[in-house]
Amino acid sequence: MSIREIRSHRVRSSLSALGVVIGIAAVITLVTLGTSLRVEILQEFTGGHAPNVYVWAGPPGGQPGTGAQPAFTAHDIARLRGLDGVAAVVPRGVLPVIALTHDGQTVSQNGIVATTPDQFRTRKFAHGEPFEQGKREVVLNPAATRLFDDDLSVGDRIGIRTADGTTVRARVAGILARSSGNGQFDSGGSLPQVYVPTRPFYGSTVESPTRGTAQRVYPLVTVVAENHGRIRESKRAVKSYLRSNSDAARLTPDEYDIRVRTDRDLVNRVKDVLTTLTTFITSIAVISLVVAAIGIANIMLVSVTERTREIGIMKAVGAQNRDVLQLFLTQAVLLGIIGSVFGVALGALAGYAATRYVGLPLVFAYEAVPVAIGVGLLVGVVTGLYPAWNAARVDPIDALRYE
Repeated sequence: MSIREIRSHRVRSSLSALGVVIGIAAVITLVTLGTSLRVEILQEFTGGHAPNVYVWAGPPGGQPGTGAQPAFTAHDIARLRGLDGVAAVVPRGVLPVIALTHDGQTVSQNGIVATTPDQFRTRKFAHGEPFEQGKREVVLNPAATRLFDDDLSVGDRIGIRTADGTTVRARVAGILARSSGNGQFDSGGSLPQVYVPTRPFYGSTVESPTRGTAQRVYPLVTVVAENHGRIRESKRAVKSYLRSNSDAARLTPDEYDIRVRTDRDLVNRVKDVLTTLTTFITSIAVISLVVAAIGIANIMLVSVTERTREIGIMKAVGAQNRDVLQLFLTQAVLLGIIGSVFGVALGALAGYAATRYVGLPLVFAYEAVPVAIGVGLLVGVVTGLYPAWNAARVDPIDALRYE
């Protein structure tokens, strides 16, 4: 009888369930987008990246590398390499330059990165290979090869004009496959980047408080753990050393902190932000479910009024109050379930279209499906309870006289 009533008023029933369809579809779409984005970020930082621990001395609360002060001496670099679970330590500094020259052309450049060959452990090369420590060689990202009219290639020579006005000639040893970096210290996008070996290019020095000798000093250090399983252990060991008897602990200004962060830390922060944002937007979508519930309740009350005489006949032939209650409650529950089923289907399609549009891998939130069905069932029960109870209280004599 409930199904027959729904079918006999198709338009009205469809409009009642439409709010549930829209609400469930919006929730499924947003949850799918949020899940897909979290997976994409996690893969970005752990899939093709080394298990890196990023170290810098900067102001509290700053982004990785922001305001970094030169505080890590060659002594610190050597001690970090000896820690258990550490595969490599990559110091990084900025070499101030005025310009780059090639084949009679000059382009302005503020600075280039001085580092070691370990910087390229997990980066792919389109051409050539990493530079060698102690040689006048450079590695370019694809954006840097287009600084001049003629694209640079492996074997070309460029001039590096330093801040004191001298020009150092260097050979292009390799060209990276991508311009974007593979760590929190690397710039993204299409910014030109030139890498040189610390020897012989980098000359920033300071007196080591431990050794009492002049040593190279770096603002940024990347510690590479042996594998992702040992990254927490390596992070703890790095923190323990740097904050106790290291040169960096004595060279860091009082208002600065030694910061130690992993890719996982950044991912967790981003995931927390995404979860909060997704929850907020999803809560807005739930408003449509509230509107749908009011619509179903309204339709059920109208249905009770229209079927007052039918209720009287049912009670006259022996129907109990619970039978009438069950009839109208079942009708409301069916509307909620039908709306949730169609809402899940529409949400899956919308989630697929949205992830394709923004270029994310589709990761469907299957756990949301039973929740959506349960929500539809709950909406039906809650909204149908009062109209059904109201119908069950109808007096059969008054109902038979109702016109």
